[in-house]
Formats: sequence, structure tokens, C-alpha cells
Amino acid sequence: MRKEESRFSDSNIFEGMISIRAILNASDNNISDRRIKKVYVSDDKAKKRSKELSYIKARSYDYGYTIETIPAEQFEELTVGNTHGGLLCEATDRTIPSLTKDTELKEKGFYVMIEGIEDPYNFGYCIRSLYAAGVDGIILTPRNWMSAAGVVCRASAGTSETVALYQCDSIEASRIFKEKGYSVICSDIKNSVSVYETELKFPLFLIVGGEKRGITSSLLAECDKIVRLDYKGEFNNALSAASAASILAFEIMRQNL
Repeated sequence: MRKEESRFSDSNIFEGMISIRAILNASDNNISDRRIKKVYVSDDKAKKRSKELSYIKARSYDYGYTIETIPAEQFEELTVGNTHGGLLCEATDRTIPSLTKDTELKEKGFYVMIEGIEDPYNFGYCIRSLYAAGVDGIILTPRNWMSAAGVVCRASAGTSETVALYQCDSIEASRIFKEKGYSVICSDIKNSVSVYETELKFPLFLIVGGEKRGITSSLLAECDKIVRLDYKGEFNNALSAASAASILAFEIMRQNL
């Protein structure tokens, strides 16, 4: 198993069948240009994964990747986690396009920008929740965790590969969405209203800042509304950005059902 310090730097190793399926599904639907180069199978798991291997082999004819069975010890040297089930793949990088004025967005869409998440696992968990709440796309700042795409993919249950991703500066992104008729909503405390007392109808662009740095005052000045999460009783700390984004996304989903 690879060392802790290396797990955030390698983006081309994806562990487990869920990750492999996610890459293939994203390829099938032209969501991502990432492609599988090689699938590795641990020799001690090959018989138990015969059904999955049949699928992987069938898809190899479409995408031209190879499949190799290797000793369990060698397989473990390639992995970070222990929930891979004896399957992993090496894949190409994914191109994340820039968000521009010419980017085609959904007419009544729901897009989210997440900033300041300090860990790729939390980043992946956040994407999983946003996907479940129906997000149409995620806007990434230039500094994001997609360099650790394999870790993010596993933590997000594959959704990081199957959701649309864009890169953009936060202020520029807010202005682009405004020009396209979207409401721009920021999550913060100062000058805020309760999210449960705010109309959050599509089209909507939600910005959630990290618990350490929050959202800059220049970005807050760009938004249409500032919303907060109300707590029950005394609680003087902030939720994690991943938790806050999840709660906000599901409230937005509820209002737009």
C-alpha cells in the first residue's frame, strides 16, 4: 500500500469497481475525456470477481485498454485504500474546461462552487452529496483536489467522474452566472438570512466557503443573497464545508421539487 504522503499526488490510479464503472460511464456519455489505460487484477481476488471481470473485458474492446492479473503483494503496492476488492485501473488525466461566457449551462440549472476543503476525502464526500441532491455541475477554483482524482473518485462513490466539472476564478464565475440569469447565493454568517426562510429557486449558483477561510468580502459583494444554517442551541463553531454544502444542497432540492 502506498504511503500517506503519496496518496494525494497520484491522479492516475483508480481503485475498485465503482471507480472503474464511473470512468467508463463518463466516457460513454461524453462527460469526461479520461480513459482507462490498463486494469489490474489481484490474483487472490480474480475468481471472486469473475462477473465484474467479464464486464471489464467486454468494455475493453470499446476502449482498447489491457487487463493484467498480478500477484497480491504487487497489487497492494499500487493501492492507497483497502476497499478495492482486488481491482484497480490506471487512467489518463481528465481535462477540466474553463467556465466562460460561452459555456452552455442549463436553463434552470443548479451549480455549486466549493472552496477551502482541506482534504480530498472530504472533497469527494461533498461531491457525492451534491450529486445526490441533483447538482448539474461543480465549479472548481484553480486550487482543487482533482490532482488526487483517484482518492476523490473513491470517496465520492464515482460521482466526481460522472458530474460536469469546470474551472474558474470565483468572482468571474459569479459574474458569468449572473449574466446568464442565475441567482448567486453565498453561505456565510454576516448579513445573512436563514436558509429555511429564503426562496432558493432555480436557476441557482451556490458558493460554499471553507470553514477556515470562509468567503472573501469581495466575493460576498457579488452575491444576491447570503444564507446561513441555523443551529439548535449554543454552537459556536462552523460545520465543515462538505457538511454545509450537503445540507444547503438538499434544502435547495426540496424547494425545487
